[in-house]
Amino acid sequence: MGSDIQRHHLSTPKSEDPTLISTLNPSTVADEKGTHVQIDLRDNLTPHNDPSNPFAFSIGQLQALMDPKNVPLLRSFGGLEGVARGLHVDLKAGLSTNSPSHPKITLNEIIDEKDDAVYVEELEFKRTPTVHSLARQYTHRTNVTIQDVDAFPQRRSVYGRNVLPETVSKSIFQLMWIAFQDKTLILLAVAAVVSLGVGLYEDIAVPEYDTFGNRIPGVKWVEGVAIIVAILMVVLVGSVNDYQKEKQFRKLNAKKEDRVVKATRESTVVMISVHDIQVGDILHLEPGDIVPVDGVFIEGHNLKCDESAATGESDTIRKQNWQACERLMAAHEKEQELNAYHNGSETPSSSESGFKTNKVVATEHKSFPDPFILSGSKVLEGVCTYLVTSIGENSYYGRTMMALRSEPESTPLQEKLNDLAEMIAKLGSAAGLLMLIVLLIRYFVGWKNGVPDQPTEIVLDIMKILIVVVTIVVVAVPEGLPLAVTLALAYATQRMLKDNNLVRVLAACETMGNATTVCSDKTGTLTQNKMTVVAGTLGSSFRFGQNPSSSSDTINIENVGSQAPKQVLNVINQSIAVNSTAFEGEDEKGEPCFVGNKTETALLEFSRNVGAEHYDALRSRWPIQQVYPFSSERKAMATVIQMPDPTQPQKMIYRVHVKGASEIILGLCSSVLTVQKPDSNDDYTIKTRELTAEDSSKVERVIQSYASRSLRTIGIAYRDFEQWPPRGGVLEQDAEVPYDDLVYDQDLTFLGVVGIEDPLRPGVPEAVQACQRAGVFVRMVTGDNMVTAKSIAKQCGIYTSGGIVMEGPTFRKLPQSEMDSILPRLQVLARSSPEDKRILVSRLRELGEIVAVTGDGTNDGPALKMADVGFSMGIAGTEVAKEASSIILMDDNFSSIVKAIMWGRCVNDAVKKFLEFQLTVNITAVTLTFISAVASTEQKSVLTAVQLLWVNLIMDTFAALALATDPPTEELLNRSPEPRSAPLITFKMWKMIIGQAIFQIVVTLVLLYTNVLNYPTESVVLQTVVFNTFVFCQIFNEINCRRVDSNLNIFSNILANKFFIVIFIICVLGQCVIVSFGGAAFQVTAMTGGQWGIALVIGFMSLPIGVVVRLIPDDIFGFLFFSASAREKYLGGGSSNIPSVYMAGADRMPWNPTERSNTMRSRTSKHNDANSFASGSIHSFK
Repeated sequence: MGSDIQRHHLSTPKSEDPTLISTLNPSTVADEKGTHVQIDLRDNLTPHNDPSNPFAFSIGQLQALMDPKNVPLLRSFGGLEGVARGLHVDLKAGLSTNSPSHPKITLNEIIDEKDDAVYVEELEFKRTPTVHSLARQYTHRTNVTIQDVDAFPQRRSVYGRNVLPETVSKSIFQLMWIAFQDKTLILLAVAAVVSLGVGLYEDIAVPEYDTFGNRIPGVKWVEGVAIIVAILMVVLVGSVNDYQKEKQFRKLNAKKEDRVVKATRESTVVMISVHDIQVGDILHLEPGDIVPVDGVFIEGHNLKCDESAATGESDTIRKQNWQACERLMAAHEKEQELNAYHNGSETPSSSESGFKTNKVVATEHKSFPDPFILSGSKVLEGVCTYLVTSIGENSYYGRTMMALRSEPESTPLQEKLNDLAEMIAKLGSAAGLLMLIVLLIRYFVGWKNGVPDQPTEIVLDIMKILIVVVTIVVVAVPEGLPLAVTLALAYATQRMLKDNNLVRVLAACETMGNATTVCSDKTGTLTQNKMTVVAGTLGSSFRFGQNPSSSSDTINIENVGSQAPKQVLNVINQSIAVNSTAFEGEDEKGEPCFVGNKTETALLEFSRNVGAEHYDALRSRWPIQQVYPFSSERKAMATVIQMPDPTQPQKMIYRVHVKGASEIILGLCSSVLTVQKPDSNDDYTIKTRELTAEDSSKVERVIQSYASRSLRTIGIAYRDFEQWPPRGGVLEQDAEVPYDDLVYDQDLTFLGVVGIEDPLRPGVPEAVQACQRAGVFVRMVTGDNMVTAKSIAKQCGIYTSGGIVMEGPTFRKLPQSEMDSILPRLQVLARSSPEDKRILVSRLRELGEIVAVTGDGTNDGPALKMADVGFSMGIAGTEVAKEASSIILMDDNFSSIVKAIMWGRCVNDAVKKFLEFQLTVNITAVTLTFISAVASTEQKSVLTAVQLLWVNLIMDTFAALALATDPPTEELLNRSPEPRSAPLITFKMWKMIIGQAIFQIVVTLVLLYTNVLNYPTESVVLQTVVFNTFVFCQIFNEINCRRVDSNLNIFSNILANKFFIVIFIICVLGQCVIVSFGGAAFQVTAMTGGQWGIALVIGFMSLPIGVVVRLIPDDIFGFLFFSASAREKYLGGGSSNIPSVYMAGADRMPWNPTERSNTMRSRTSKHNDANSFASGSIHSFK
């Protein structure tokens, strides 16, 4: 019969081809209709033709067993025995270190010789091994350690070693060279070399004298040196930061502990180095072990693994031999098809405890056992041996680690700054070329009055012209820009650390500001990865839960200990403590925690929270008569204890505590707990009454409501017997009372039902709401099952009406056109492998999204690395996740991402503020240099090289620091993110830059050429007034540049930025000192009070000019843009200022804050689709 079941599983009406395995998945999209996913086995059943491989399997064929877990393929390989035969290994004796060369065996030989019936017979008659029977099979010499590096040459040559290839780390000089590749820095370097050469030539060959005949000190070389210093600062800051990251990476690699593991070789259990594991080895696992390599289960007892770090699956996965797993899956499929036939089209469901019932119908996910042991997972319970199939970079964990090794790509801001550097280089060169032509024409036209006699005089004249041209090119380059960006990022990363964001990659900070979508892992990121009792009912009516509404009769779970009668709690706590195998231990960080089955640890935690005695004291108080471990057949576990009769202390009774599937337990009860203080003073006496049909119906509704919220429901009951065995008679030695003797008459007393889930981290719904308000589309991408993922997503506010929920295998197989059409509404991707996450992130980025990914597990590594910004959890995150990420959330709180968005936008704004300031200076300086040099008979600029050095480098550096240190405000979240295609300099910024530049140029030219101050143009006093006025215009424009939008309040939050105030004062004092005492070096002279007043008043005029410019509507400049796309890019489409929830592929959802707040309130009283966020807001998609 078992054979028939297996055949049914392999051949379905959906496919006549035996190499196409058709599996019925629970829902793959939001409508939750069953769909068939076909796995094509043909590629993996084709024998390899590698003459150097004597084994039946290639690396890829063995990998195909694990990702995705593929029982049909294992069956096609001839099961475990076929795989062992193909790998030349004896499943009892293990590998032999001195074995001769293996003869070649082909996959066809394995497939031809497999006999289906043999495996089923084994399954029917083979007794499940226990811990002791496993131990007896081998000679235990666990002190032996095998370290023969030359053993297994054939295996090593085909399958490699269990080590990852070493990464070549970069030296500090290599990193400095990489940092220097920035186009702006290259442009600066060229300018610096030319400026230094010309400066030295001028100082040595062309001495200058002031109006009093004194020789001016030769300081023209200073500008070139100063630019070189600025370049060195930027390169050093960037490369030292990167070098520290490299050191962290090397430290992480060194930490990849070379531990020893237990293996069977030559019929002996030995300890071997984890690096010496071979494909074909037989390894042993025990509770607490981290699985080192992939493999297939051989035999074991009650093995349960936590794969949340490797795959994101939050449920504990039971491991069994492959025949049992296949039989269970086939039976489940048959049951699904029958139920689907009876119920129309809906897939049958049950309570979240995973137990079937006819009474209560709710959506369910059942985690099936499987025979695959995944590297990176953790053994929670039981023991086993398993056959190694993949090691090193070919294992699940190894492939994840290798996927992290990719070169970082340039960020959106870097790309835009590179474009800007190219544009400035072109414009500066054009301005220089134009000036060269104009000055040369002017010079040669002057020859009409006579050609100079000496050739050296002509050369000197042309050199002067070239010097002025070089000056104008150097002035055009924004020397302070790279420094401003570095300073802004460095300051933000320091401040972000206070907000629990440890930024490992500087550029990630600014990238996060314009993230358009966040793909978040569920387990450990949105939730706590800690199963917790979140709701329950004692008896039939004493309900408790988290944050109950004031109108309901549910009490807060925190008050259960004070509001429930002491005796009731005693019996509940007694049941939880004795009927459990979990215990208290330490986690990886040495902190106390409960260890064992996640359901039992949740119950023990609940018991401790309601004030119970220590579980160990309760367990040791009463002798245990018999234990009935949990079994999937009875869907319950029970423990019998011997205790004094509460009414007659001298008499002993036998109390049976039972827990399991809530519907099953309820069906076995005839009475129910009454939550009232009992008459007796005994601590373990409680009041009970008959369980009526009304009580049963009430409890069933409670179970159904819990199940609809995707809670795992556990029923708790007990029964007292006056004798043991319950039915009388005498037990033979070592004989056990059957479980049926406890429940045959359905006379248990129902104590209650609890709902367990992995609860949300505090502040997650609010953080998701803040992200959506900021126009960032949040998606959940998890390895967990669809039902749980959808429920948690709904609680977070991620899953909304109209959104799509899909499973990873289905998403992976979509054609690109279908994938692109689904992405705008894809809110939850469940059952996703690391590869599915990587595909999603990659496709979103190709569509122009700026993607942030959050994760804590090894399985999140590739997606974290692929994303523009990767966030990992600092406390619960694995080392792999932390290494792959660019920002580490030190408090593991998703809400810290909102802070990162704010800081990112703050950095982007800081760069824009500085650009607005810097470009105003540059445009003004270039124009003034051009006009004054052309107008001057000696081709001399009104602003000298040293004066420009003060303005360009010193002041700009201070301005960069002042504008980079504005703290972020909540206001930053009230706008949408900027796409990659958005211009770095917006039209509002250009309007301000050009408006201020025109004002400054006009004022300077009026002062210089209209004789308004009654000084000749060449007068040192007039040139000092012009220089002073120019500088104060920049100082006041610095205040003006604090806003890059149309908001008129430029003083907003100015007092929060102490740097700005201090720097403003320093710049004013510095200018006063230069004008008063700069003398010959700066070519200035002391000024009168009136002249100071002129400079200050004109400088202050920058502020009202800024107001006027902001009030000019952008629309009137529409005629400047000929193409509609350019007009849309710079002026926008006249859309509302209310941000939208950003959707991929340029689709957007309208944002309605009122409805959002209403639905947030409704979510606290449980989440129906009708109440989900924006259920009324989303009218249609564009």
